[in-house]
Amino acid sequence: MSAEERVLRNDYLSRVEGEGAMYVRLTGRSVEEVKLRIYEPPRFFEAFLRGRGFTEAPDITARICGICPVAYQMSAVRAMEDACGIRIDQGPVRQLRRLLYCGEWIESHALHVYLLHAPDFLGYPGFVEMARDHPRLAEQGLQMKKAGNAVMAQVGGREVHPVNVRVGGFYKAPRRSALRELIDPLERARETALATVRWAAELSFPDVELTPEHVALHDEDAYPIDLGRIVSDRGLDIPPAGFDEHIVEEQVEHSSALHARIRERGSYLTGPLARYNLASSRLRPAAAEAARDAGLGPHCANPFQSILVRAVELVQATDEALAIIADYEPPDPPAARPQPRRGVGHGATEAPRGLLYHRYEIDDDGTILDARIVPPTSQNQRVIEEDLRAVVERSLDLDDEALALRCEQAIRNHDPCISCATHFLTLTVERG
Repeated sequence: MSAEERVLRNDYLSRVEGEGAMYVRLTGRSVEEVKLRIYEPPRFFEAFLRGRGFTEAPDITARICGICPVAYQMSAVRAMEDACGIRIDQGPVRQLRRLLYCGEWIESHALHVYLLHAPDFLGYPGFVEMARDHPRLAEQGLQMKKAGNAVMAQVGGREVHPVNVRVGGFYKAPRRSALRELIDPLERARETALATVRWAAELSFPDVELTPEHVALHDEDAYPIDLGRIVSDRGLDIPPAGFDEHIVEEQVEHSSALHARIRERGSYLTGPLARYNLASSRLRPAAAEAARDAGLGPHCANPFQSILVRAVELVQATDEALAIIADYEPPDPPAARPQPRRGVGHGATEAPRGLLYHRYEIDDDGTILDARIVPPTSQNQRVIEEDLRAVVERSLDLDDEALALRCEQAIRNHDPCISCATHFLTLTVERG
């Protein structure tokens, strides 16, 4: 190593589970190369599904992630219903699905904001160390996560990997009295979410702007969660069935994780920033007011402010959950009876981390012939690399330790899926 060469290595990136590496090569003040080296082994969930019955997909795919199992279940049932010719776009079953999804957004966003991301802004290596000095913050995060888990348990049958979801609806509809038990914890969670927005608005954010194409679902009547067309801020407007026609996944030499891009255009971003930038006008009044008071306009381009956008979505999810419970009438029956037929079905929903796409081909008897699952983090891989390049270019004067922390924080801005997509361990920076 020459006297001018600088190599920084971090063998464990905290608060992101899994295996992988990041490599940055600098020549003078030029960033020559940025690579996310993802080397997790294949998990074969798509292969597991082949040969199984179409009704098994929701339960099998839920095991892909312990943080966002509902997202996998809902995209799976949407795709299977599409293949079987069933549409559930309104009514009590659709509202129950949104309620269950709100529970997942609450617990997942609370986890990310408080346990994974807040320590970056407050200067702590992890949640435990932060909680010693900021016990009230820790309590707020855990309180909201508990409220989200309670919704998932009541509607989905249990907190992790819910068992009440089926193609066509639910195995059993919860009683009104059971959902009313959620009102008190959700009202407290909504107040905590509002406090979280106020707290996040006071944080100091690095001056970074990221302007990729933003992609999310579009719902005419509501903030996007469980259905809609796939749209972007640069003209993309397709049904879920058009995903493969317009979006391609490619293998890259330095990573086992696929990179997605829009054909003929390039990288794109999905997730809270994309949802907010495309649908801030559809926020519920409480969330919209919280965003305005926090200084957020209709568009947010700073990925470090994603913690603030997630806090706004916490207000959105708690407020919508309470509204659904207030108007709830149990569906009778709780599920349509799907009749399998040979065909292909497509489904897309908004996981906490962004757009989640499923495609299934089934036989006449409902046997799954082929399956394709595209999680949001794999869609964001190219953008994360581009974001890291931008962050490094703006942070060249930081020492190695500070630059490593800034890069780790930039990765956590995008909320990489803990168990189903990108994973990182080693950070290497070479300066020549």
